[in-house]
Formats: sequence, structure tokens, C-alpha cells
Amino acid sequence: MMFKKGASVAKFAGTLALGALGGWLMWHFDMPLAWLNGAIIATGLGALFRLPVAIPPFARAPVTAAIGAMLGTSFSPAMFEHAGSWLLSLGGLAVFIAAEGALVYIYFRRIAGFDHPTAYFSAMPGGLVGMATLGLERGGDEKMIALAQAARIILVTLALPFLIRSVTGVAPDLSGGAAFIPLSSVHTYDVLWFSVAVLFGVAAGILLRLPARYLLGPMSASAILHLMGMTQFAPPTAARAVAQVVIGATIGCRFAMAPPRKIVEVIGLSFGSTILLLSVTLAFAGAISFLTGDRFTALILAYSPGSVAEMSLIALSLGVEIPFVVVHQIVRLFLVVGGAAAVFRLLKR
Repeated sequence: MMFKKGASVAKFAGTLALGALGGWLMWHFDMPLAWLNGAIIATGLGALFRLPVAIPPFARAPVTAAIGAMLGTSFSPAMFEHAGSWLLSLGGLAVFIAAEGALVYIYFRRIAGFDHPTAYFSAMPGGLVGMATLGLERGGDEKMIALAQAARIILVTLALPFLIRSVTGVAPDLSGGAAFIPLSSVHTYDVLWFSVAVLFGVAAGILLRLPARYLLGPMSASAILHLMGMTQFAPPTAARAVAQVVIGATIGCRFAMAPPRKIVEVIGLSFGSTILLLSVTLAFAGAISFLTGDRFTALILAYSPGSVAEMSLIALSLGVEIPFVVVHQIVRLFLVVGGAAAVFRLLKR
């Protein structure tokens, strides 16, 4: 047992080292969101070439909780001054999900040749595990759904920084909208408050059965501490880089157990679906930005079919309102997970 755990720790350390190398290379060449995308590409290629890359189960919860608490440090009362204007963009999520889901479903049916349940649950922009489980229960190919969902998250996360830079002229990099914060600025009481946010946040997330509890619980606890003025701790730039590497490595490892030929096949098919997804995202973000005056970049992240952690980290690096992005991503997740099975039953009838 100790040997297995030691091997897992060594594999985890090697995976993070590979992700950090990829991040450093992209940072060296001044690529957008270098540490996140570099880690995704490096560990994804490692999985493709059968390297022993993995994020062991025992590491995921504490790492996710720390990232959640880090995201909560960006909350401030000023961010909620225009929360009333969010209603239109939140209301548009249902139409957005229906539009992108229908387009991608048709793509997977006609172009990829998937059967009905596999195409449907591969097209739904929800969680990888949730959609794969629902698809399996309804006669779909669980492995193909899981791979298609993983490819969607990877390609969307990789494409967004370049898309945002080309459309808005804003370059998402490590500092982004936030100033450089050195490690020397961190004090003992900052570490104490951060630890409190992580521990109480995890406990609250479990007790309240929050979705993505290890992320949202600590993020909520950290946000409350900052909104109440009990701490003004801001994560140093190096910590933001580490968070991006860990999230990137986690995404890249999702292909670790799949055959290389299947990985290449799914990624090839997912290029077309990602283009459709991001085209619909841009169209809705542009329309709602025109109607409400909300920031176009924030709406792109709020509507993007990635996942809460990745979109929030990109928002953090850009200085975009994290509450706005997080609320929209959570509502999207609830709508997809809660409505996917019901809509599937209606379509079958």
C-alpha cells in the first residue's frame, strides 16, 4: 500500500514537472495564458505518447480547494453593484445551451456518425462524468462521450486566450489584469486566513452538497472573508502560475488511459464541434453585450462551454469579474445536468 502511494506521489510530481516545463516554454515565447495552456499541451502529449502522467485521487481535493480559496480573493463589494444587469445574460443561457447543443448534436450525428444517445450526451456542454454516466444509462458509448467531453474542455481552454486576444485585442497572460505580486508580500496572518477559508469551505461544501464542492466551498468562504473586510490577501503571481499548471496538468491527464489512436480520432472530430461551440458563444456574447453594455470579454468567459475552474482562472488572469463568470458557469451546469435527461426523454418520444 505504501509502495503504491509512493509511486502515485512520484507520478504526480513528474506530471507537475512536465506541466511546469510546458508552461515555462509557452511563457518564454510570450504565449497567452502560458502556464495553463503549456501544462495542458505538455501533459496531453505525455498521455498521447504513453508517459506515466496522472493526477492521483488523493491530490485532487486539496489542490482544488486551494484554487477555490485563491479565486475567492478576487471578490469585492464593488463587483456586485451591477448584479441586476446579469438577469438578461442569465436568462439567455437556456437559449444558448439549446442552440449550441442542437448544432453540435447534428455535427456528431452527421459528420462523426455517432448513434443518437452518444451524439446527444457528447454535445451537451456539461460535466464529463455526469454526461458519460447519463449517456451510458441510455444506451450510449460511455468512453466516447467521456473522450468527447474531455476534448471539448481541452480545446475550448486552449483556444479561448487566442480567441479573446484576436477579437478584443486583450492578451491574457500571467499578470493579465492584475499587478505583479511578489511572494515576499505574503504574511503569516494571510496564510492563516487562507487556511481557514480552505478548511471551513470544504466542510461547508460537503455539508451543503454544493456542486463542485471542493472548488465552490472554499471559494465562497474566501469570498465572504474578503467581502467582510476580514482579510485583503491577494495570491502572489507565482501562486497563480502554480494554480494554472495544476489545472492544466489535470486537464491534460484526462486522456491518460485512452489508446493513442482513439485520442487522435476524438480530437480531430472535436475540432469541428469546438468551432461550432465558440462561434455560438461569440454570437451570444456579442448580442448580450450590445443589449446590456456588459463587458464582451466577461460574457465570452461566462458563456464558454469549459468548466468553472478553467474559466475562473482565465477570468482571474484577465482581471475580469470572477463572480459574474462563476455564477453564469454554475447556472449553465445546473441547466445542462438537470435538463439533459428530461430533454432526451422528450426527443425519444
